[in-house]
Formats: sequence, structure tokens, C-alpha cells
Amino acid sequence: MVQGAGFGKCEKVSQSEINHQWEKVHVALGDRSYDIHIGPGLLLETSKYLKKLGHFTGPFIVTDTNVEDYVGQDLLNILRQEGFEGAELLAFEAGEQSKNMDTVVSLARSLVGLGADRSSLLVALGGGVTGDICGFLASIYMRGVDFIQLPTTYLAQVDSSVGGKTGVDLPEGKNLLGTFAQPRLVLADIGVLCTLPAQEIRNGIAEIVKYGMIKDGELFERLESQWWDVINLEPFTTAHLVKRSCEIKAEVVSKDEREGGFRRILNFGHTIGHAVEAASNYTIAHGEAVAMGMVAVSKISVSRGLLKEEDLQRLIQLLERFSLPVSIPEEITRQEILKNLKRDKKVKDGRVHFVLTKAIGETIIVDDVTDQEICMAIGS
Repeated sequence: MVQGAGFGKCEKVSQSEINHQWEKVHVALGDRSYDIHIGPGLLLETSKYLKKLGHFTGPFIVTDTNVEDYVGQDLLNILRQEGFEGAELLAFEAGEQSKNMDTVVSLARSLVGLGADRSSLLVALGGGVTGDICGFLASIYMRGVDFIQLPTTYLAQVDSSVGGKTGVDLPEGKNLLGTFAQPRLVLADIGVLCTLPAQEIRNGIAEIVKYGMIKDGELFERLESQWWDVINLEPFTTAHLVKRSCEIKAEVVSKDEREGGFRRILNFGHTIGHAVEAASNYTIAHGEAVAMGMVAVSKISVSRGLLKEEDLQRLIQLLERFSLPVSIPEEITRQEILKNLKRDKKVKDGRVHFVLTKAIGETIIVDDVTDQEICMAIGS
């Protein structure tokens, strides 16, 4: 393993090895363009990147109570020692249950109390929930302030920290309130991943599998052939997987920033996956729900003659190799899935848009999937 932002919690490697593993991906969005930096040890370099952003007040680090104790306080101290005397740390209770407007309002009031103004910079330090909350807060605080992403989970590094989607949940559904707001910068420190529990690693791997399924058959094959290095977070393999996932997402977002059409391919497995999450009251992890969703829509693809049965089996075998679930628990009923699908934010004109697959690496977007097909695919 490598030493990253764990501040001594991971095994050390030489500085030359660290530098060799640093990668960069550019998200081309005109005046909203930004870079994603990938590699071990990057959080220790945060102040260097902040100094390149120009004048701002703060920065104000937004994180959850888990990451606050893990790296939040250490990062705050380092920033203050390196010249950012105005740095502050704001934490909310960890978990999906905090992803709501009450949390956003509470954080906003804390910012006011700390003197944050329109020139302030917010820092999203944590996983997908933190990134969504902080990005949403930044987009509406004083009608918009800048923010950067410092993702600390595998899923956030390969997916949610990139692309500019922000949002919070309502009791009726996931991410029903949100904005599009691009960060100024993303620093993906792969060194922090070695301290994550196995479930968090699987969550990220599920999203990487998604990228292979929608856009890159070679990536999918690499996951198949190097699965041991993947699951054990071999540094060079990990850096490549994060980079390639970000490259694919950057390409898609650059063509369709606000999900007018093409960007919907990123929802492969997510439509049913989100319905599963909601039906489980978010006791099922996001990556596990996406894995179930990918298998379900691939079964629909097979039933329509779009996808070969052997490719469906390859997907199932790969997910099982990473200990990801391939079927929806029996206690989650068809009725619950269908009810939550109708509330999905991707519903347009009363139709749910589904991303189906024609082959590994090739997708198609449809809006005519029937309830009968869904029930057949989820098998409960």
C-alpha cells in the first residue's frame, strides 16, 4: 500500500514512486473547465494546489463526522500551518440520512457565523454524500461560491466527485433537489483508499464495472484479468482505474454537461439501483444497488435480443468475483421497485429512461421498458 492522506496510516513508498503514479485528467467545459489530479499523497499537497486558484477567503472544509476524525482535523492543521490562517472545518453527521435540506441550511448558517462571503472557497472532503452536500451548498450560498473536491472514497474518486451534479434527498426519493455546479479542482488521493472497509472498495469497483460496460470493453477485460490487483488496491492498477473512469466521465460530461441526452449513459444500472436503495431505506450500499441494477437491465437487454447471454454471464461472474450482489433481495418487492421508479428524477413525460446494453462497451437509451420487463428482470 501507499501513504496518502491517511497521514501516516498507510505504508510508505518513495517520493519518486509517488510522483510516477500521479495522473491528470482534464474536464473540458469552456470557462468551467478543471483538472482532476490522481495519485497517492495528493492531500498532503492540497495547499500547493489551493495557492494556484487565486484569492479566496477560507477555505471552509465541509466533511462528515467520520472523515473529520480521520483526516479532517489533520488537513485543517496543515492548511493553517502552510499559510491559510482562515481555514475552518464544518462537519455533519455521517450517513445518507444527513443528505437533506436541513443539513444544507445548518451548514449555511455556520458559514454565515464564520464570516464566509462571496469570495469564499468550500472544500468537499469525503465521499459522495459530502460531495453532493458541499457542491449543492456552494452552488446556492450567496448565489454561488467556488468549491473543490477532495474525494476520500473509491466511489467518489471514480465517479461522484466529477461532473458537477449536486443534490440532496427528499423522503420521496434520492437527489430530487439539486443543481449542476462544477468544482474548480479535484484531488483524488488514492493513498486514502487503503484504510477503507471492504464494502467501500466494492462500491467503487461497481462504478468502474459500469464504465467498462457503457464505454470501454478493454477496461472491462482488464478488470477480469487483473481482478486480484484491483481488489487489493495495487497502486499502479488503482491509479489507472481511477484515471480511466474519470476520462470516460469527463468525455461524456464535456459533450452533455446537463444530461440532455448522451450523459444518461452514466445512469447504467442506477435507475433500478436507486429504486433498490430507496426501497431498502438506504441500508443497501450504493455500489451494491448499482450492481443489482446493472444485472437487471442487462437481463432486459438479453430478453430484447440486444445483448448476448454470454456477455450477461461475464458481467455476473465479474461482479461475483468482487463479492458484489447480482440479485435483488427477496424482501424488496416488485411493487416497491416500481413505485420508486416512478419517482425517479429521470422520468420525463411519464416515461422512465433506461440505459440498456448492446454489448460490453456499447449502450442504448430507451423509454419504453414495461413494468412486465422490469418484474421479469428483478425476479422478486
